[in-house]
Amino acid sequence: MNIKILVATHKNYEMPSDNKLYLPIFVGKDIHPDVNKSFIGDNTGDNISKKNGQYNELTALYWAWKNLNADAVGLVHYRRYFGKKSSKKIDDILTKKQIIELFKTADIIVPKKRHYWIESNYNHYIHAHPQEPLDFARKVLAEKYPTYLRAFDKTMSKTSGHILNMFIMKQDDFKDYCQWLFDILDSLETNIDISQYSSYQKRVFGFVSERLLDVWIQTNNKSIAETHVVLLENQHWVKKIFNFLRRKFGGKKQ
Repeated sequence: MNIKILVATHKNYEMPSDNKLYLPIFVGKDIHPDVNKSFIGDNTGDNISKKNGQYNELTALYWAWKNLNADAVGLVHYRRYFGKKSSKKIDDILTKKQIIELFKTADIIVPKKRHYWIESNYNHYIHAHPQEPLDFARKVLAEKYPTYLRAFDKTMSKTSGHILNMFIMKQDDFKDYCQWLFDILDSLETNIDISQYSSYQKRVFGFVSERLLDVWIQTNNKSIAETHVVLLENQHWVKKIFNFLRRKFGGKKQ
């Protein structure tokens, strides 16, 4: 089974030793052509590399959709990987053998859910980001993909979800998901004015896509296998919790 897991990065960083399974890809290569010359760039073939400031790691996802041939495709980040246990060691990330074993009982591999506990996915999003893009995504679903609307509303009302834009899918699912996802994001890009957003908030299409994965999974009745996330850097949870509460109760966004 030919499995390729893209490791999206925007800087030089330690990479997994299994270079047959893990494929480092420098995102936004068209914007930063000289930062790294050893990793493949997202600016070859059919690509949206120039849009990395708005799409984040999704420029790597788009590149894989249009240019990569594999039996299964995954997306992780230079500092976040799937693992069999919570860890900060790169040696604890999933192996090809472990991935194949998970595929025996699941269609898609995703990270364990993140829980917000005191607010819904929808409220968490609009406390952290401008509300219009997420509301417009619902409008696109209503007009173009109405069968997904029920799952969208259900997902938005929950207090947990699979975020981070991390997954591993078999090729057919991967192509179907990307076709659906980028069609929605293209509609957002065409209709939403982000010119006044901060540089952080301009990463809007990456943020919205994190909330759409569960919608696609639920509507298409895909089974999932949840794994731990190997985090190679300190996550600064005290700061994250403080910012979470500040956004929720103080209305302060980045």
